[in-house]
Amino acid sequence: MTEKILPAHIVATAGVVLNENGEVLLVNTYQDSWVLPGGEVEVGENLVDAVKREIFEESGIEVEVGEVFCISSNTCTYPGYNGVKTVPTKVIFDFICKEKSGILRGSDENSVSAWVPQDQVLDLIKAPSNRVRFQAFLEYSGRPIYLEYITKPVFELKGKRTF
Repeated sequence: MTEKILPAHIVATAGVVLNENGEVLLVNTYQDSWVLPGGEVEVGENLVDAVKREIFEESGIEVEVGEVFCISSNTCTYPGYNGVKTVPTKVIFDFICKEKSGILRGSDENSVSAWVPQDQVLDLIKAPSNRVRFQAFLEYSGRPIYLEYITKPVFELKGKRTF
C-alpha cells in the first residue's frame, strides 16, 4: 500500500450550535461518545463553509455561523490508519452558531443527534478535548480562548490563554 502523506496540520472546525431555547446540539458517535458537531476542512473550502457543511452532514441542521470563541492546537502526532503513516497535529476553530432550519437526524458518522440543555452538556461529553473546548464556550467573554493540548497517550492540557 502506498503511504499517504498528510499536511503538517489538519485544519478542522466545530460549532456550539444553539437553538431558540438555548439548548446545545450534540452528536453521538458510533463509539458512543457525545461530541460537538464538526470535522476537517476540505481542500479549497473556507472555515465558515466547513463548519456549516459538517454540522449539516452530521445533524441535518442548517446554521448561521457567528464568532470564533476558541482556537485549539492538538500538538501530538500518533500512528495513522488506512495507509496514513502518521496523523499530524490538528488546529481546530470553534464557532458559536445558531440554528436556522432543518430536521434533526443522525448520519453516516454518528448514530444520533440531540438538543441538550446547556447545564447537561458536560455530563454527556466524555472526551477531554471536547470538554475543555465546551468549557471555553461557557467562559467566553467576547475574546477567543486559545488551548494547547495533546490527546495521546493521554489527554493533557498544556496551555490556555485569552486573546
